[in-house]
Amino acid sequence: MDAKTIKNCESRLTQFLKTLDGVFVRPEPREHLHTYVRGQLSNLPRKSIEPIAMEFQTPPRTLQHFLAAANWDESLMRRNLQRRVVARQTDEDVGIIDETSYSKKGNKTPGVKRQHCGATGKKDNCAVTVHLAYAGRGGFRVLLDGELFLPEDWSADRKRCEEAGIPADMIYRPKWQIALELLDAAAENGLRPPWLTFDEGYGRIPQFHEQLNERGQLYVAETPRSFSGWCKGVDRGVAASRVDDLVGHSPVFTGQQWEPYFIKEGEKGPIVWEAKFFHGFFLSDAGEPAGPRWLIVARNALDPNEVKYFVANGPPATPRKELLRVGFSRFAVERCFEDDKTEIGLDHFEMRNYRSLKRHLAVSAASLMFLAEVHREDRGEKPGVDGLPGAHGRQCHDHEPADDRRLASELFATTGGENRLRSTEERPSEKESSQGDTASIAPGRFQNFSHATMPA
Repeated sequence: MDAKTIKNCESRLTQFLKTLDGVFVRPEPREHLHTYVRGQLSNLPRKSIEPIAMEFQTPPRTLQHFLAAANWDESLMRRNLQRRVVARQTDEDVGIIDETSYSKKGNKTPGVKRQHCGATGKKDNCAVTVHLAYAGRGGFRVLLDGELFLPEDWSADRKRCEEAGIPADMIYRPKWQIALELLDAAAENGLRPPWLTFDEGYGRIPQFHEQLNERGQLYVAETPRSFSGWCKGVDRGVAASRVDDLVGHSPVFTGQQWEPYFIKEGEKGPIVWEAKFFHGFFLSDAGEPAGPRWLIVARNALDPNEVKYFVANGPPATPRKELLRVGFSRFAVERCFEDDKTEIGLDHFEMRNYRSLKRHLAVSAASLMFLAEVHREDRGEKPGVDGLPGAHGRQCHDHEPADDRRLASELFATTGGENRLRSTEERPSEKESSQGDTASIAPGRFQNFSHATMPA
């Protein structure tokens, strides 16, 4: 966001930040919040404390103190942000669980160690945070909460934790348990997503499925092909089968025809996936059956080798297009991470203190929510299009050859020109469809999104 854009949004930003006044006891940290958020919304190439402080003529130690020791309630800030979302919630909104990583040097950043780093795509020195994101109507997408993943070796070294300001009662928990904590905290704030979705890293954990089911949380989970269970006739004397074997050999799937579903308009034509559904799948939880659930297999019509497996706990009468809509909504969180890192500077922190990191996550969520609200107000509720997630979280960018596009058009024609994931009146116009996949959500560079595939 450049200086002119910030100036045009100044009054709106002031009004937005006033809604967070109750978070602060004294006026000084309230003013520092304004400085920090303006720094995050600026066009500074690096949005860590020192560049922000220099840009706004504030001593760096002042902003360091604001995050590390000033008297204000970051939990109340997150609560206020979540309640803003409650006020706009619809039955079609989707919550999303995912994690992101930050490549860091040294060993002082809380939680840092050599582990898989999504930011670099390899095992690297990094810290990881788990997040609850939210995708709503009109392209509205935000990160609602985030928590540090504390590796086991960190948890075992309490002296190291103390030096990093990590509370004594904070210990190692698997990422899926952190995700449940985020969901429970949101529920206490009155926010319960109508649907939840997550990738196979979380979908491979049967206990996560069961904990969500016990909470009454509807979900559509992407699972690995090795996820196991039974289709009909559960017999404890018969071992559970992998879902790819069930889909390949069980009569409840082999007896079905692939059903094409229009996902979105790409740059060269429609994108179509084919799917099969079965309600009566029992997942294997430590060898014990749990269900019945939906088991769904979807494949890219242009590349049948690109296959996704989903397990869902929706009622038997849940429309199939609704299950696919939720299952293909996960890319919204990837776009949140991209926007938060490129526009806000989520990954620019240089902190060795856990409290500073938590507060940085909270303020970054506030900055991203402001951009999301400005986006919605400036662009309205117009439906548009955006990227569809590929297998294993990759993004499909519509670069298939023209012949493949013609094949997709023919497949689309078999649906009678009907978009099975949204009604005809929700289909974007040609002008709206040409918006493409713009990463930024800064005011003045916003794009339209299709509510049918959920906001990107």
